[in-house]
Amino acid sequence: MNAAHILIIDDEAALRQSLARILQQAGFEVTTAENAEQGFSFIETANFDLIFMDLRMPGMAGLDALKLIHSSYPALPVILFTAQPDLNSAVEALRNGATDYLLKPLKPQAIIECARKTIERRQKEKRKQEIMRQIEDLQTELRNLSNGDTGPLPRIHVGADRFLKRGALVLDLHKRCLLVNEQTVNIPHTSFDYLLALARHSPDVVGYKTLVAESQGYEVDIHEAQELAKWHIHQLRQAIEEDAHNPSFLINVRGAGYRLVAD
Repeated sequence: MNAAHILIIDDEAALRQSLARILQQAGFEVTTAENAEQGFSFIETANFDLIFMDLRMPGMAGLDALKLIHSSYPALPVILFTAQPDLNSAVEALRNGATDYLLKPLKPQAIIECARKTIERRQKEKRKQEIMRQIEDLQTELRNLSNGDTGPLPRIHVGADRFLKRGALVLDLHKRCLLVNEQTVNIPHTSFDYLLALARHSPDVVGYKTLVAESQGYEVDIHEAQELAKWHIHQLRQAIEEDAHNPSFLINVRGAGYRLVAD
């Protein structure tokens, strides 16, 4: 299997080189760009599996670049990082298609684990879509072979563990989408993983570090874990709560973590 290809977009040469070296030593193919304009020109001429991009850069800002990339390549994961964390910019990034949002200084092992998990998830998603297309093709072929037989076609099951239900919330683990009171609610992929972790433990409290580890696949210190969890919980509350300032589903247990109360 060919090595996954990662694009790094950052105006700091030292950081670009450091990240490239870390990811190359982990077995990835890496291309670097010094600004968003150069990065987008690379995206148009090569196939990438993941993009790491700084949020604040001279010229085209990271959020503007994110919107451009996501509109043209919606399935391409983009992970942003910044040295100046801000809740509003994090939420806006997730709303505009960012897969994740990391804080500087970037820890080598965290970067590697984040890259591996994101690429693995993308490969699984592509495989699921391929299987679903094959199922649809088989169903069509069965209809054609029936030659007018109006009897019911045999049902093809895709697995009994596809759905995780917690009260009015239903998580579709194959399509990675959420239904609230039978209505589809769109949430970013990483936020979906946070909700999934909370749903699996519900109604117990999930600690900040455990929540980040189960959702994003790497270990961080308690402060960074609190910040990352806060951003994703805020995003989830905006999507599923009737009143995000007075949540009924996603409850903060101060100093401990979060819990999902849905049943």
